[in-house]
Amino acid sequence: MNYIKEQNGQLWLTEDERENLKISYRIKEIIYSERSPFQHVMILDSYDFGRMLVLDGIVQTTSIDGHIYNEMITHVPLSLHPSPKKVLIIGGGDCGAAREVAKYEEVEEIHLVEIDELVVQACKEHLPEVSGNLSDPRVQYVYKDGVQFVKDHMNTYDVIIIDSSDPIGPAQVLFEYDFYESVHKALKEDGMMVCQSQSPIFHMDVLKQTYANIRHLFPHVHVYTATVPTYPGGLWSFTLGAKQPILFERLHTFTKQTKYANADILSQCFRLPQFMKEHLQS
Repeated sequence: MNYIKEQNGQLWLTEDERENLKISYRIKEIIYSERSPFQHVMILDSYDFGRMLVLDGIVQTTSIDGHIYNEMITHVPLSLHPSPKKVLIIGGGDCGAAREVAKYEEVEEIHLVEIDELVVQACKEHLPEVSGNLSDPRVQYVYKDGVQFVKDHMNTYDVIIIDSSDPIGPAQVLFEYDFYESVHKALKEDGMMVCQSQSPIFHMDVLKQTYANIRHLFPHVHVYTATVPTYPGGLWSFTLGAKQPILFERLHTFTKQTKYANADILSQCFRLPQFMKEHLQS
């Protein structure tokens, strides 16, 4: 499928976000374009967002703002967990989340389970602004179905990060109750999980369902947000589930080298807009 169109001598990627919304990016160059057994993978160089990873025509991460998402999905759970030694990332083929997890010296093992090896290869080679040419020996790449992988690893991980794409195609099963149930079982007694739970503006149904599923399994559940300009609506949500009570004071001592996250951002990201509070309480 041809996701790139030429208009007046210019290349454009048009992302069909929903029936009434299309987002177009002017493209300098197609850096990489291949079809894997799972999806179409592109690395594009855009005018406003720099290089970007595009899967099946949908922008996943960019050089300009990819760090915001990757920092927020990793540093919140890793700062809150008392002793994160073994971390599982499901998805995250752009390697950005693993790059952030690797900033924690106490972490001994990082398992990155990505179904599509082509995504990892493309990002390592052509998107270093996000992947950081990740070569940390603690990172083990596992090219398997994340759903099956968690079923095979009970009581194993301190932190599980579900870095999935939108709930369509290969990632759809990563939003279902049965999967979260397996994630719960794969965590140790003081384990903690986090997942991206879509736009509160456009995908409130996904956020509410994710929140309900995780709340059914974990005694301590909290939603937090970040602003990611590339993602539709700008405002993006994450849902955190923990088996033990959370000490939010830990966020005040955050000192990692980052571009977006700091102690103030991490401490305040759980303060939700009123419309989100009302939806999640209904």
